[in-house]
Amino acid sequence: MSDGNATSEDAALHAPVARLLRPLVRLFVARGITFPALTNLLRELYVNVAEYDFALPGKEQTDSRVSLLTGIHRKEVRRLRGAGAPVSAVPAVVSRTSRIIARWLADPRFTDGQGRPLPLPRAAPGETPSFEALVSGVTRDLRPRAVLDEWLDRGLATLDAEDRIVLAEGAYVPKGGGEPQLYYFGRNLHDHIAASVANIVGEAPRFLERAVHYDGLSEDLAKRLEARAREIAMEALHQANREAHAACQGDPGGEHRWNFGIYVYAEAAPASPQAPAAR
Repeated sequence: MSDGNATSEDAALHAPVARLLRPLVRLFVARGITFPALTNLLRELYVNVAEYDFALPGKEQTDSRVSLLTGIHRKEVRRLRGAGAPVSAVPAVVSRTSRIIARWLADPRFTDGQGRPLPLPRAAPGETPSFEALVSGVTRDLRPRAVLDEWLDRGLATLDAEDRIVLAEGAYVPKGGGEPQLYYFGRNLHDHIAASVANIVGEAPRFLERAVHYDGLSEDLAKRLEARAREIAMEALHQANREAHAACQGDPGGEHRWNFGIYVYAEAAPASPQAPAAR
């Protein structure tokens, strides 16, 4: 972008890319990821993307072409090539936990008439809903008691006065900067950005990627809109989860994946003197 040969189309990307990267740079600085470390990562990614995403059909991808596409010297390209296209592996604890929670929120056996997760006894006879039946329907590799102990320790579930297991609201959103939260940080931002990029570089927008936004609001209204948006978003996510869970019961399975995400954001953003706040 700064080699002096940028086209007007390239230059138009500068401002949105800078805005996109700013919160990431804030995270990098907070977590001690230095600029030299980031440049090393970007160099590897540039080579990897050029090698696997821009290969010509029926032709071998050469060091010279990767160097031409990336602006990275052929010696460096030769050193960095061959790592293989990145594969997004789901940590076992994330996969297991998310599948159990998704079933608890979607399966009619484990929800009430309003679609809320039922408090579950530890075990129950026959077809009576229980935590043991919930976990066993997802995985038989772990004992339900071990899963429960882990969830109670992590605050994903609590026990009520009748010793029933109650799904904590915080279970929907991993927190604390641990492995589950960082996994979804990468996955969700990747998918949102990938959808936007596909819409830009494709012949026609393929993915739904929209937002409702209002500027120049009072702090009180911004907070009220944020709270209401959370309610609307959770209703939509629960509905999508229920329908997807039901549809999966008769699906033969395959290599495709689907993601439906929603975000809500609000901040104090004073308008510049040159650009009065819009309503």
